[in-house]
Amino acid sequence: MKAVTINRYGSIDVLEYSEIEKPQIKPEQLLVKIHASSINPVDWKIRQGQLQLLSGFNFPILLGSDLSGVIIEAGEKVENFQPGNEIYTFINPLVGGAYAEYIAIPANTAALKPKNMNYCQAAAVPVAGLTAFQALLNLGQIRPGKKVLINGVSGGVGTFAVQIAKAMKAEVIGVCSSKNITLVESLGANQVIDYNQINFTQESEQYDIVFDAVGKETFSSCENVLKSEGIYISTLPILENLPSTLFTLFMPGKKSKFVLAQPNPDDLISLGKLIEDGLVKSVIDKTYKLTEIAAAHAYSEMGRAVGKIVITNED
Repeated sequence: MKAVTINRYGSIDVLEYSEIEKPQIKPEQLLVKIHASSINPVDWKIRQGQLQLLSGFNFPILLGSDLSGVIIEAGEKVENFQPGNEIYTFINPLVGGAYAEYIAIPANTAALKPKNMNYCQAAAVPVAGLTAFQALLNLGQIRPGKKVLINGVSGGVGTFAVQIAKAMKAEVIGVCSSKNITLVESLGANQVIDYNQINFTQESEQYDIVFDAVGKETFSSCENVLKSEGIYISTLPILENLPSTLFTLFMPGKKSKFVLAQPNPDDLISLGKLIEDGLVKSVIDKTYKLTEIAAAHAYSEMGRAVGKIVITNED
């Protein structure tokens, strides 16, 4: 089968469209024919070698985490799926393998693809959508009427976060550049702040949740704009936030938290219901073929994508 591999760390030039052995499944796994995947920044950070202490040096290394596709074979211990089911999920990016024609995945990480999404739309959801979902619901304990600020609201995680927060009947304030204000308003934001004009951390307005979907701020920079029981959530585990995260864990008042999405099938099902109810959709910036993976990585590295960058295996 065809798959994207790297045999050393480096620039987009190390990406290879290679022939590798088709995976064999274990009793608790599914063999999935992948129809689409998507780009997450962790993918090219692994490729560049930024995470080599975790990804190691056992080359070739497979890349790709998000996937949507159809089950070709189910292991003998799998009871809740069968061949022909259309599913979506993501795998540990350090394991990789979603930039490929086929993949073997644990059955207990997958969920049925939302009926009103095609494969490309579904592949955009898992990492970004679950990051937003688990940050706001599990960590932020979002409730109707809560006031939520989302920094980086036009990105992959941010576009899902604003829709999820609105579906939870929260008041949503987004932060992005002026060129994306119309899009963010169309996704349901009550107010949009242009970060080139206003630094929200210096304003007097306070929020129940500050979700830093791009990891550009810190708990200390956002502390003054949090309400007395407010929660700051970041997508990046930066060292500067570590002391406040540990300290606020045991103390009353404002909290500092970090989200690391997990491929929880229950959360995928809940998110899928929001999608099927028309409350959440994928925002896709560009779609590339698997053979164009280098161009897709190069575009993602620019940091200008609005929503998600999708990879398709279909002609």
